[in-house]
Amino acid sequence: MNLNVVNETNKLKKVVLGIANSFGKIPLPGDCIDPKTKHYLNNGEYPLENNCITEIENFNNILIDNGVSVIRPKPITDLNQIFTRDIAFVIDNIIFEANTIAARAEEKKGILDILNEEKGINKIQIPKGIKIEGGDVIVNNNFIFIGCCNKKDENLKVSRTNKKAVDFIKEVFPNKDVIGFELVKNDNDPYNNILHLDCTMQPVGKNDIIIYEGGFRNKSDYSFINEIFRNNMIKVTSQDMFNGFPNIFSINNKKVVSDITFHKLNSILKERGYSVEKTMYREISKFGGLFRCSTLPLERK
Repeated sequence: MNLNVVNETNKLKKVVLGIANSFGKIPLPGDCIDPKTKHYLNNGEYPLENNCITEIENFNNILIDNGVSVIRPKPITDLNQIFTRDIAFVIDNIIFEANTIAARAEEKKGILDILNEEKGINKIQIPKGIKIEGGDVIVNNNFIFIGCCNKKDENLKVSRTNKKAVDFIKEVFPNKDVIGFELVKNDNDPYNNILHLDCTMQPVGKNDIIIYEGGFRNKSDYSFINEIFRNNMIKVTSQDMFNGFPNIFSINNKKVVSDITFHKLNSILKERGYSVEKTMYREISKFGGLFRCSTLPLERK
């Protein structure tokens, strides 16, 4: 199996796309692992399984129609397997088996055939004590951006990546610029919480980035990103972040998949020369993630 991911926007060749089959019973509010799921649960709008299945299969069809080889996890009864991004991630030609929060550990069983591939695959299992989920890892050629929590937020449910992870990735890639960004974390307020880095920023094309400034604890981090992308910032609001604007997905550096309801963002992208494949993803978004969260790219060219 070929592994090759050097950025978020090169032509996608192979990807693991999550499944929404049998994602289990409705939890109690206290058992929700993110505030957005809790928000919809408390408002009587917990995601419906059939709607989630329809949405993710429509996304699957878009990927296939664009020549992408799509792999699906092996189904596990009563387990949410939508968000494959977090359980593993690829940088260059290495696949990393992530250390997720305990509540998500079973999800990796659905992709064991990939993680245990013996034919020349380069795999690194993240050491114990280092917390990291793939949604916090964004690769941008010589840069690796990693979202993390600060010390006082480490025990929150939404703190999925710690600073030890930033140091570890630096050791693996000494010739890349590995940059850690402290994210705003809150277990109860979905408008004041960034679950993963890809919920507050997302590179598109060769030079653009969708970004929510309020997701960063340190203003200097936002300024740093602005310098890298030379002011090619597609800025979004707190409501846009809540809706999931930064979590679209690139098929290549000219084509993206976006939610059909993202009228403002889709218009901006079209004005900048992007082709936008639009599909509904509102039900899945209630779990706190969208298109990027649902995908584990294995190969881009």
